[in-house]
This record gives sequence, structure tokens and C-alpha cells, in this order.
Amino acid sequence: MKNILLAITGASPQVVTETLYALHTEGKTFPDEMFVITTTSTKAMLMEGLFDNGHLAALQKEHGLPDLKFDESHIWLIEDEDGNPIDDAKTIDDQTYMADFITHKVFELTNQEDVAIHASIAGGRKTMAFYLGYAMSLLGRPQDTLSHVFVNDEFEFVKDFYYPTKTTNWITGKFGKGELDTSQAQITLAEIPFVRMRQSVDPQLITSMGEASFSQTVATMNSTHSKSLVLDLYQKAKTISVSGVDIKLTAKEFSFYIWLLKLTQKNNNGLIVDRSFEDDTNASFGFLSECYKTGTDIRVYNAFGIEPEEFRDGKLQGLIAMERAFVQQNRSAINKKLRRALPSELVKKIEIASDKDGHSQKYYIAAVIEDIEINLK
Repeated sequence: MKNILLAITGASPQVVTETLYALHTEGKTFPDEMFVITTTSTKAMLMEGLFDNGHLAALQKEHGLPDLKFDESHIWLIEDEDGNPIDDAKTIDDQTYMADFITHKVFELTNQEDVAIHASIAGGRKTMAFYLGYAMSLLGRPQDTLSHVFVNDEFEFVKDFYYPTKTTNWITGKFGKGELDTSQAQITLAEIPFVRMRQSVDPQLITSMGEASFSQTVATMNSTHSKSLVLDLYQKAKTISVSGVDIKLTAKEFSFYIWLLKLTQKNNNGLIVDRSFEDDTNASFGFLSECYKTGTDIRVYNAFGIEPEEFRDGKLQGLIAMERAFVQQNRSAINKKLRRALPSELVKKIEIASDKDGHSQKYYIAAVIEDIEINLK
């Protein structure tokens, strides 16, 4: 069986050499191959520490480590939905890409029956460690393990420390203060027990994880174990929440969704777009009324020929009708966000649905028709 070390790193590439050192000196199964997940901004630190400054080769030589297959091609950069490497993981979108990327990589590796994975959560941001640990819990098999590595306090976050040396070797201490002898460092590898859920999860869900987003997987599992579906709408945060997944909308999108929701609750038909739709300003007024509560961008008002102050004061002489294209564009944008975050069967229950009725088009919120509990907060 082939043994693979899967590690995550951030600004401290030392966790890689520390983990390799601990596996070897503690007599654990040593990997045949290693992959490291990181971002563009921290790849340079990893390359510099392990290759340019020679710390990996020095560790292998000094402690007689077995052969390890690892080069630059084994460094996996977290990618966005278009396959572009992300620079860091500070934004909400970046966190989403990170969760999806890590889950998909664990899926790929654990789908190889002749491979055993040792996943290290010692490096990277805390969310990276969480996503890797969670992915291992969902997908891990009996032969897979999870660990963290620790070094005694005085050596933690010391730039020039990569592993305990066999002989005396002095380096500058933490925060540039004092000196430390690297031969005195102590590394501890802590194997982390984790619940392996793979055998208790629907095989179809496991298969879908190769393509599904992390949030889609979470929503699917939560909805499976939930007796009833609840849709929470947070006006201040402009967020739709269902099955443990939050979908962030723009102020305009949130106002549009709430407006359609109230129309659907009123008559079950929602918004009727017929031949005379663009002949009056009823839809414009209704939509902007929701925008006013949400605090939408001034440009939204301007698109309807009016200023926010004019709307507030009831000076509606300049108000223009809503166009069909506006309805279609907002429906498309909102449903796209729902599809990205949720499994398809759940999207169908809360999306902006559309039915053709003769020469008219009907737009409505499916959650109302599905008789789902809806809470506007």
C-alpha cells in the first residue's frame, strides 16, 4: 500500500519538516509521497524554506529519512471556481474555495483503495485545519490517519527552526531575541482520533462529493437528518440561511427576493409579467419599498429614474417602470448563488421559480408553494 502525507501550510512551512521528523523518529509509517495544500502568497515561503534554503534535504541527510517523492508539482495551490490560484484566504469567497478545494483533494486521494492517507492539520489557517479534519471525517477510511505536530514553546514560530539537529546548532530565538540550540528542540506528533463517517453516509453522497461544493455537502447531510425545512432570512446581514448554510446576497438581490416572497405569500402567483407589465410603475414601487428597508445602493434607485430622498418623500413623478430584463437578471443572479451553495433538490425548494402561463410569465418563491417555514429576521 502506498503511503501519502497530506499537509496544509500557511506562513510556517516548518510544520512540514517537523511532521516528517516526528514520523521518522517515532517509528510511524513514513510516507512514500507528500502533497502540500497552500495559497499563492505562502507558496514562496514553502519553496524558500524547503528547497532554496535546503532544510528538507538537510533533514533527510542528517536523520537518514527514507526516500520521499516531493517536488514543486506536489504543491497544490487552492483555486477559485475558474481554476485560478487564490492569493490568500482572507475573504468569504476565498474560504469557500478553500473548503471546496480541500474536500475535493481528500476525495481524490481516498478514492484510491491502494493508498493510505496521513493528514496533518498542523499548518495553515485554523479554517484550513477544520476543513481538512472535516473532510477526513467524512471520507476517511480505516487505513487513514490524522495528526497535529507540536514543538516546545521556545521554538514555536522561530523562523530558522525546521527540525531538531543531532549536534549543537545555534539560531536566533523568537522575536529576534536570544539564541536557541536546535539540538534541544522537542517535537511531538499527536495522532488525532476521528469519527470515520464514510461507511454510514449514503454512497451516492460520497460519490457526489467529487463535484459538489463543501456547502452543498453540508446542506445535503443536514437536510437528510432534519424532519422539516426552515428558511431564515436575515435582513441586516442580507443572508438566506437553510440547512446550516448561509448564502450572502447583495442588498439589491435580497430586496428582490423579499419582494417576490411577499408577493407570493399574498396570492401564490408572485409576480405576473404580461404584455402590460412595463406600462405602469407598480412593480418598481413595490421593489423599491423593500430596497428602502434594506438600504440599497443609490444606483438602484437611479436605475428607476429616482433618488432615494424622492422616494422617501413620495415624489414619484420620475419613477419609471420595471423592465422584464431586470426581473430575469436578478432571478438568474440569485438562483446562481443558491445553486453554488446548495444541492439541486434543496435549490428547487427555495429558488425563484418561473412558469409560463399563456402570454405571461409568472415568477414566485418556491418556498411558499412548498409550504416551508419561513422566518424574516
